[in-house]
Amino acid sequence: MKSLLDGIARSALFRLDPETAHGLSISALKSGLVPACRTSDPRLSVNIAGLAFPNPLGMAAGYDKNAEVAPELSRLGFGFVEVGTLTPKPQSGNPKPRVFRLVKDHAVINRLGFNNQGHAEAHARISGRRRDGILGVNIGANKDTADRVGDYVAGILRFADVADYFTVNISSPNTPGLRNLQSREALSDLLSQVLAERDAKAKRIPVFLKIAPDLTEADLYDIAAECLAQKLDGVIVSNTTLSRTGLVPDPKVNEAGGLSGRPMFERSTIVLAKMRQRLGADMPLIGVGGIDSAETAAEKIRAGADLVQLYTGFIYGGPLLPGRIVRDLSRLCDRENLARLSDLRDTRTAHYAGLTIPE
Repeated sequence: MKSLLDGIARSALFRLDPETAHGLSISALKSGLVPACRTSDPRLSVNIAGLAFPNPLGMAAGYDKNAEVAPELSRLGFGFVEVGTLTPKPQSGNPKPRVFRLVKDHAVINRLGFNNQGHAEAHARISGRRRDGILGVNIGANKDTADRVGDYVAGILRFADVADYFTVNISSPNTPGLRNLQSREALSDLLSQVLAERDAKAKRIPVFLKIAPDLTEADLYDIAAECLAQKLDGVIVSNTTLSRTGLVPDPKVNEAGGLSGRPMFERSTIVLAKMRQRLGADMPLIGVGGIDSAETAAEKIRAGADLVQLYTGFIYGGPLLPGRIVRDLSRLCDRENLARLSDLRDTRTAHYAGLTIPE
């Protein structure tokens, strides 16, 4: 019955434009209409970067842009929630329409452009609510800023008292020039200033870097070398892609923006495995891209991830999906006689790292 009702709700939302549907889903979570699906299995717990995650499944940044429903998302079964991307000043983002569903591919193209209400609004919300689970804060730069690095430093300063970890997002394709911060020299300057601000705080909050999937082998070596040199706490692989390889023909395929969802799985998993090889066994990695089931989540872990995140899968799978994935990961541990789910890590890293990143 729950599955049927979930399907009916999704069908109704899909009759609306994507941004209206998104707003209604946020409202539903705020109202408490969505049932809690929290499960507990110590075999799924993960300890990285000084944080204890109850399970490896997280909500990626982009869904809860303004930190409105993080506790409610935790109650759906997510082991952690990442809010944002948040910029110092509010900004409306790019003109609408700017989100497009590719239903046959279980994918989305978006060119939102860091639309959010700014640091002050989000900080007030987080500070004013009861905490429920691990909270990541994804920080970015305003489109019109004269000092992009300064905007990231401002994010550390603003949210240091409420964030369990930070994600430095330099990989969105929808802010012109942002991905240039992934170059070695620019990344060195950015990370050194961000980490200096973090280290000035009383507590050492982990800082992760979110990278693009549209990188060359040389780019991956440079980013890995800089992350190791700066003693970064972890890397998130990956953001959306500009590639349209392998999509079902659809007029919306040619819309500008970043592609997410099922077609991202192979590309992002290959980049994840290549980064695992370059970063070594100890650097925490979070795998994102194309996760919509326990098996796709487990495959990211096999490729080298410690944790995983989803967002587009939530759009197509509905609010019961996180609980279902977590329960199915427990069943996978039973089936494969695993003492811990993390025992899967790196069992297929070499396979994926040996593949070529698709065009």
